Amino acid sequence: MKQTAIKAAKAAGKLLLEKFKKLDRRTVKFKSKHEILSSLDLEAEKIILEIIKKKYPNHHILSEESGEIGPKSDYLWIIDPLDGTTNYSMGNPLFSVSIGLAYKNETILGVVYAPYLKELYVAEKDKGAFLNGENIKVSQRDKLLKALITFCHGHKEKDIKRVVKLYEKFKLSGFDMRQLGSAGLELAFVARGSTEAIMIPGAHLWDVGAGTLLVREAGGKVTDFKGKEWNLKSEDMLASNGRLHGQIIKTTNKIET
Repeated sequence: MKQTAIKAAKAAGKLLLEKFKKLDRRTVKFKSKHEILSSLDLEAEKIILEIIKKKYPNHHILSEESGEIGPKSDYLWIIDPLDGTTNYSMGNPLFSVSIGLAYKNETILGVVYAPYLKELYVAEKDKGAFLNGENIKVSQRDKLLKALITFCHGHKEKDIKRVVKLYEKFKLSGFDMRQLGSAGLELAFVARGSTEAIMIPGAHLWDVGAGTLLVREAGGKVTDFKGKEWNLKSEDMLASNGRLHGQIIKTTNKIET
């Protein structure tokens, strides 16, 4: 299963890299006020689906663009074929392919591939997290004032209002807080120790299905905003190095959201 996920991610990533900076922004469509769709999302998705369905025709699939596909199964593939479409459309190289696999509602495999950066992140349950074959671990910073936090948000207005309040608070309370535009890649950054946390009000499963396992297998912690362990049905997501988790939740709960 791991090799199938890696094969699919690399195949989609190859296409995205070949077409990078060649996308005509006039062809980009709006799925909602805050979500866009490009032809590359669909092309990359097609590649991934063909590879997975050929190998595992009886598995269920959840993909950002096509929704739920295939028969009911204990196995669920969670796919974002182009995580960071806005970045991609503007020539920003922070985009990725995210492929996760859950078994009986528990994530057991996560692959995040950033083709432009040539970074392949892989995690298997209880087997650690890796970047290009090298084991990675979360950072050891334990003070909020020295923390680098990133954020993303769902497309609903309430989630955007919440993240604006969170941004104001954490931008002033910590070292820095930024929106990078690719949740899968940002979770990978937490896993490898480049950042301390990522916060997502209204997290979409396809955005975080793979990356959450990366963080956990790298020694970090993933919960909702109340501190309850994150699962496939959680609405909000906080992933951190673990050392700062309590401080972040305590600060979050003081904010009227």
